[in-house]
Amino acid sequence: MLSMFHGHDARTAPLNLNEMRPIKSLIDKNSESYRANYAANLAGVEKLKSELKKSTLGGGEQYVKRHLARGKLPPRERVEMLLDEGSYFLEIAPLAGHGMEGEFTGAGVVGGIGLVSGRQCLIIANESTVKGGAISEIGQRKNARLAEIAATNRLASVTLVESAGADLPVQSKIFVPGGAGFKEITRRSKARIPSVSVVFGNSTAGGAYLPGMSDYVVMVKNQAKVFLGGPPLVRMATGEIVDEESLGGAEMHSKISGLSDYLAEDELDALRIAREIIAHLEPPPSPPRAKTEEPLYPADELLGVASADIRVPFDVKEVIARLADGSKFEEFKAQYGVTLVTGWARIHGFLIGVLGNNGALISEAAEKGAQFIHLCNQQNI
Repeated sequence: MLSMFHGHDARTAPLNLNEMRPIKSLIDKNSESYRANYAANLAGVEKLKSELKKSTLGGGEQYVKRHLARGKLPPRERVEMLLDEGSYFLEIAPLAGHGMEGEFTGAGVVGGIGLVSGRQCLIIANESTVKGGAISEIGQRKNARLAEIAATNRLASVTLVESAGADLPVQSKIFVPGGAGFKEITRRSKARIPSVSVVFGNSTAGGAYLPGMSDYVVMVKNQAKVFLGGPPLVRMATGEIVDEESLGGAEMHSKISGLSDYLAEDELDALRIAREIIAHLEPPPSPPRAKTEEPLYPADELLGVASADIRVPFDVKEVIARLADGSKFEEFKAQYGVTLVTGWARIHGFLIGVLGNNGALISEAAEKGAQFIHLCNQQNI
C-alpha cells in the first residue's frame, strides 16, 4: 500500500511500547526563570479558579432562589445525583461565553463526562436559572461540541432538560445549527449510541424537540411539560383555552401522546430511572490499557516549566515528562522538522499520540505532523 506522503513508507507505532525511554528533565528548579514562571503561573491558576467558580453560580442569586422555592434541584445538583458515588465529572467548556456580551459564563449549559451505573456517559444539563434554560448562540456551539465528543467516543448521553428553547434575540444564529444538532441525535441513535432525556420542567420550542428526538424519555410528574408553544400561544393562534398539564404535562405524554417512556414521581425518582436505563445498555468496547505509572516529575512543576511570557519559548518535552506515564516517550522523526515534537506515550495506561511545537511550524514540521497524525489514525490511537 502506498503512503499518502511522498517519499515516505507508511509506518506503524513502535512495536514494544514497554521499552519507551523516560525523558530526563534538564530543568533547574532553583533558577530565577523557573521561580518567576512558577509564581506568575500560580497567580494565573488562582484567577482561573475564581472564574470557574463564577461559572457555577447560574443566573444569579435571585433566579437561583426562585428555582429552589419551586422545590427543584439546582442543575449541577441534578448532575451530581445522577453520577455514581465517588465518580469524577470532567466538565467541558465551563468558561464558554466568558466575557461575551449577552452571555453568562458557561453559556447556560453544564456539560461533561462522568460515570453513570459504571459506564462513561456524556451528561448535559440546561442551566434553567439562566434565561429559563434558553439556548444562546454560544450555548448552541457548546452543545454541538459536546455532541461531537459523544459521537467520536461512542458515549451514551444523558440530557437533563429544562429549557425555553432558543434565546429569541439571537434566534437567527441558532435555528440552523440547532436543527443540525437534532439531526445528530438521530445519527447517533442509528450508530447505536443512545441518548436519554430527563425532563424536569417547562421545555418549549427547541427544548421540546430534544426529548422528541431522544431514544429514552423520562418526565417528572406534575413538573415536566413539553410543548412547542404554551397555553398563551395556543389561545392567540386558535382561540382555544387549555391548561399546561393537558397541553403537554408529564402524565399526558406518558398516557396519551407516548412521548414519555417513564413517568417519575419526583426529580430523584427521575434520576434513578435514568441510571437504570444506562445500566441495561450494552457497554461500548474499551481501548487497551496498560498498567498506570506516575510521571517521574511532579505535575506542579509545570508552573515553572511553562513560560509566563508567551514570547519566551520553552521545551515541550519538559511538559511531556510531567504528563506521560513514567515520563516515557517514544519520539517519532526526532531529527526532522525539529520545531514540532511528535511521538507516543501513555497517560493512565492509555496509548496516545503527542504533538507539541518547539518553535515555528515550518514546512518540514507540518509534513511530519501530518504523517504522524496519519499513523495514529491508522492504529486507532
